[in-house]
Amino acid sequence: MVSLAQGAKNKNRKVVPEAAQLLDQMKYEVADELGIDTSKIQDGYWGNLTARECGAVGGHMVRKMIAAAEAALIDQVTADVRRSFQQSFQAESEKLAQQEPKPDQF
Repeated sequence: MVSLAQGAKNKNRKVVPEAAQLLDQMKYEVADELGIDTSKIQDGYWGNLTARECGAVGGHMVRKMIAAAEAALIDQVTADVRRSFQQSFQAESEKLAQQEPKPDQF
């Protein structure tokens, strides 16, 4: 859990409370990727880091989350297009099968 400065209150509402632990884990992973000394973080308190370091972590987290959301959106749209194409193809195939003359019709 993230610790705040003494006397500070966090009034931010979590949109997906279940994601809090994963976001906290992501924060540490991004800090490591950026070469930030995470040994300065004690019991979830990030106040020993510079504002620049904390900002870099937050900025990179946002970039990664946007990239993941864009990839998920592309996957969803691609799946929708593929499903629509398959349905159209199947419908056209059924129409053609009904229109083909039977061998006994010659």
